[in-house]
Amino acid sequence: MDEFVFARVLHVLGVVLWISGVAMVTTVLLPTLARMQSPAEAVEFFVRFRQRFAAQARVSTLIVGLSGFYMVYVLDAWQRFTQWQYWWMHTMVLIWLLFSVMLFVMEPRGRRQQATAPVQTNVSAETFVKIQRKHLFLLILSLITIAGAVAGSHGWLIAGS
Repeated sequence: MDEFVFARVLHVLGVVLWISGVAMVTTVLLPTLARMQSPAEAVEFFVRFRQRFAAQARVSTLIVGLSGFYMVYVLDAWQRFTQWQYWWMHTMVLIWLLFSVMLFVMEPRGRRQQATAPVQTNVSAETFVKIQRKHLFLLILSLITIAGAVAGSHGWLIAGS
């Protein structure tokens, strides 16, 4: 069972790195970019930052996905996905899928398109505000899921279970 403990440790560390990064981007980086004087400089900085952060986020989400799958497999907990009391397991998978698609499909596609097109200079502060709202929604959903997972994994399940 030592492997299971190791998987759980990796899972929690991966979630901490991943979601804390999302929180930093949402609450610090995007508001700062929205207030920059030059939208062109803001976009240029965001592109450089995103490339470095995406690499760290990819590793984190990969660790979270593999360790999560391993733990469900070892515990033979597949039936939990059929029980609404374990709603947080469903949202964990949903959030993981959303971010994985963004990190492994959409972000590389955007990078390839950027390579063929010059950096946009017609980006406004509102663009960063829209991006921030999307990130804020995902961050709130992630934090609710984390709270539900901690509570649920320690026996605090919704009545009826």
